[in-house]
Amino acid sequence: MEVTRKSVIGDVLDMDRETAVFFFEIGMHCLGCPASRGETIEDACAVHGTDPDELVKKLNEYLANK
Repeated sequence: MEVTRKSVIGDVLDMDRETAVFFFEIGMHCLGCPASRGETIEDACAVHGTDPDELVKKLNEYLANK
């Protein structure tokens, strides 16, 4: 699965729990709450004031090198 801006955070975490560190790095510490599990990367980054493209890039690089 390739991660995109429209990927749901819960789906990414279900694919690989170790991706949580990338969300934590940008201040997304509420990964267990029901709202964040159904939120897209794009929406969450907008709320947290971070660049979704940068996060998507890091996640895809990590997953490709696993």
